[in-house]
Amino acid sequence: MTNDGLKLSILDLATMFNDESPQETLQNSTALVQLADRLGYTRYWFAEHHNTKFQMSTSPDLLSAHAAAITENIRVGSGGIMLPNHSPLKVAENFSLLEGLHPGRIDLGIGRAPGTDGLTALALRRSREAVTGNDFPEQLDELLSYFARDFSDEHPFRNITASPDKSLVPEIYMLGSSNGGMQFAAHHGLGFVFAAHIAPHLAVPMLRAYRENFIPSKFRKEPDSTLAIIVIAAETDEEAEYLSGPAQLQWVRWNTGQFRDPTPTLEEAADYEYTAQEKGVLQENRGRFVIGSVEKVKKQLETLAEDAQVDEIMILNMLTEKESRHRSYELLADAFKLKG
Repeated sequence: MTNDGLKLSILDLATMFNDESPQETLQNSTALVQLADRLGYTRYWFAEHHNTKFQMSTSPDLLSAHAAAITENIRVGSGGIMLPNHSPLKVAENFSLLEGLHPGRIDLGIGRAPGTDGLTALALRRSREAVTGNDFPEQLDELLSYFARDFSDEHPFRNITASPDKSLVPEIYMLGSSNGGMQFAAHHGLGFVFAAHIAPHLAVPMLRAYRENFIPSKFRKEPDSTLAIIVIAAETDEEAEYLSGPAQLQWVRWNTGQFRDPTPTLEEAADYEYTAQEKGVLQENRGRFVIGSVEKVKKQLETLAEDAQVDEIMILNMLTEKESRHRSYELLADAFKLKG
C-alpha cells in the first residue's frame, strides 16, 4: 500500500437536485460517469436506496449496465448491492453477466443494510422472517460459493451454476461503516470500502484493522481498502464552503430526524439560520466532509489516506449544481494527475 498516485473514485446516489425530474437526474449521472471516464477516475459506483422521493438509485446493477455501455475504461459497479434484499443466486447471475459484457471492469460492492425503511424492506423481501432474521452470513457464503464454485457436497445448491463460465467473476468488495463490515471483508478475503461520511470517527481504526486481520482468499491475495467520504473542491476555500452549504444543511436535517425533504438549494442553504442545537450538529458533522480549495483538499485527502492505510478515496460529491459538480471533479483529477 502506497499513497503515491492516490486513486480517486466516485459514489453516485442519483439524487434529484433543484426540482430536477427523474429523467434529468439520470441524464446527469450519465454525463458524470462519462466525464469521470475521460478524467481517469478508477471506478464509479451506484448506491441502492428504496422508497425515497429524491433519489433514483434503486437498482445499481441496471445503472452499472448502462454506465459500462457508455464508457471505455472506468470500472463500474455497486456501492452497494444490499444483499439482504436479494437472492444471492440472482446477484451472482447479474454480475457474472455484467462481467461477461464488460470484462475486467465490473465491481460488486456488498452491503448489509436494507437501504430503506422496514415496510419497504418487507415489500422487497416478501416475508417477515426475511426482515426480522439475520442470515447475512449465510447469504454472503452462498453468494461467494456461486462465484468460487465451492459449495460443500452436502449443500442443496451445489449443482446450481450462476454462469456457464466460471471465470466471469467481478471484483468483490464489502462495504462497511462499523466493525461488522470490516470483519466480513477481512475474514472472507474481500476488498473493503469504509463509509467515512457515515462514521468518520471509525474510518481510520476500521481500515487499519482490516489490513491487520485480512485473510487471503480465492478472490484476493492482498488487502484492498478504500475510504469513502464527501469531498467538495473549488477554486477557493470560500467558494467551496458556499457550494457545500446544501449538503451540510441536509446532513443537519438528517441528523435531527428530517428525512423527507429535498436537498436545499444554494440560496436556501446560504440564507438558513441554524439554531444553537443545529450549530452543534453542524460542527459534529465536519468529519463527514473534506471541503476547500483543491490544494487544501488534496493535502487533506493524502493525510487521510496515509492515516487509514488506503491508496484509494471514493468521493460522494453532493454538489447541487451540475457545473460546479463537474468542476470539482475536474480540479481533483488535475491535482492528482489521474491521467498520468
